[in-house]
Amino acid sequence: MVSIKKRRRPHQIPEAGSVAVLGLGRFGQSLGLELMESHVEVLGVDIDGSTVQDLDGMLTHVVRADTTNEEAMRQINVHQFERVVVAIGTDIQASILTASLLLRFGVENIWAKAVSDAHGTILEQLGVKHVVYPERDMGRRVAHLVRGVMQDFLEIGDHFALVKSPPNSAVVGVPLSEANVRSTYGITIAAFKRPGKDWSYTSSDTVIEKDDIILIAGNVRKAEAFSQLE
Repeated sequence: MVSIKKRRRPHQIPEAGSVAVLGLGRFGQSLGLELMESHVEVLGVDIDGSTVQDLDGMLTHVVRADTTNEEAMRQINVHQFERVVVAIGTDIQASILTASLLLRFGVENIWAKAVSDAHGTILEQLGVKHVVYPERDMGRRVAHLVRGVMQDFLEIGDHFALVKSPPNSAVVGVPLSEANVRSTYGITIAAFKRPGKDWSYTSSDTVIEKDDIILIAGNVRKAEAFSQLE
């Protein structure tokens, strides 16, 4: 049975740019609500009735349904979405079956949460192009933050990262063209923020002050090492 909490009729074709989020655990809920904040229409689907009830009115519409059931997914037009997120983590079998169904539907863009390397490998072998590891990635991010003075850390991929950090003596008080951080440390200072002001892009003439915050771009290890200099 499909139970729908809706703002528009379920048989309508999804709006361009809308996203279906299948699985409304902590990751799915957080993702769906963040998309709504960005004015993206969201269809949330979960097999748990209480979860659906809790999110009623918070997403564009919320559906209680089995995401592995083809007929149920067709009833709520999941097959017509261009972007679908499989946010199921606790039930690996349901995650794999759901992803397989979406691939049979021909959904163009599928993101799927993986809870282990083996789970992710299976999803990739099925043909899912975007496999994400929220718990593992957050753990790695926090580990980087714990090790140093960084205020934030974002690994872009292929060993490249953006690091938000206080400046060090290598760059404070001199134009960046004279600091030569790229040739000396293998990183780039891409932006800076002065207290009480917005972020600004750097230039060769930028002089970093000791109370600024800087955005370091570069190889993960090099960017992290630079942030730890005094």
